[in-house]
Amino acid sequence: MSKKKTKVEAELPEENTVNETATETTVELSVEEQLSADLAQEKDKFLRLFAEFENYKRRTTKERIELFSTASQDVIKVLLPVLDDFDRALLEMSKSEPTELSKGVELIKNKLSSTLEQKGLSLVEVKPGDVFNADDHEAITQIPAPTDDMKGKIIDVIEKGYKLGDKVIRFPKVVIGN
Repeated sequence: MSKKKTKVEAELPEENTVNETATETTVELSVEEQLSADLAQEKDKFLRLFAEFENYKRRTTKERIELFSTASQDVIKVLLPVLDDFDRALLEMSKSEPTELSKGVELIKNKLSSTLEQKGLSLVEVKPGDVFNADDHEAITQIPAPTDDMKGKIIDVIEKGYKLGDKVIRFPKVVIGN
């Protein structure tokens, strides 16, 4: 029996050695898997950070362009009443005989208008008979419509509207028929 015990004892350490090797292989695979998972996670973080940075660059570029295009908006808004005054002055001067003074005022108005147009200012086109749209016009008052087909339409334009680029900086003030 002692021989049998020795064989069993001799076999047992071999099995333990095999199991330990198998365990080490399992550990090595899990370490490789862990490294692969970590690498994938770091790649994902890098891609997300890169995409976030690209979005940041795009957003700041867009904001910078918008800032440059509307940087003069406050100054132009202040000059709009002056442009309106020129229009009123020319309207009153046109009632009398044209003089050198009216030609001079017209030249100054045209020069101011062209300078503002170079900076991106444009007139919002509105004329009597157009359909009133609350998104595009500012209604000052409503009066009875002279005809039925003028109901809900613009009767008169009190003050011109202006756009700076694509943004409306002053809506046209209109009278609508009711």
